[in-house]
Amino acid sequence: MAKAITGEMLAAISTEIARLKAHHYGKGPLESKSYMNDDFLFCVMKGGLTRVEETLVAAGDEDLVRRVRLRFQEQMDIAFRDAIEKITGRTVIGYQSQLMLKPDYAIEMFLLGEENDLAETDLG
Repeated sequence: MAKAITGEMLAAISTEIARLKAHHYGKGPLESKSYMNDDFLFCVMKGGLTRVEETLVAAGDEDLVRRVRLRFQEQMDIAFRDAIEKITGRTVIGYQSQLMLKPDYAIEMFLLGEENDLAETDLG
């Protein structure tokens, strides 16, 4: 049986994914919350578009912002997977990112597998 994901873990995931986004984009989300459903983990973030991205969206270049964001998320794959595996103690066997621009939300989706030996013992 797979390791249970606690509320403390979900909070740590929300914080860490938001931190990674802020570090790499220069701006993080305004809100972040994670949810677990069976073996699927969702980290939902509100806000976080940069001023440049907001300007492009306002000018009708939503597709350009989406393509750049999703391409960048591909580059973040390893960092996001590592963070999830370290916090949950479970292997990430699938990862996808999705972006909504109106309203401004990003969703990181992970499919978790079996336990690994990477779990943090202190989430404090």
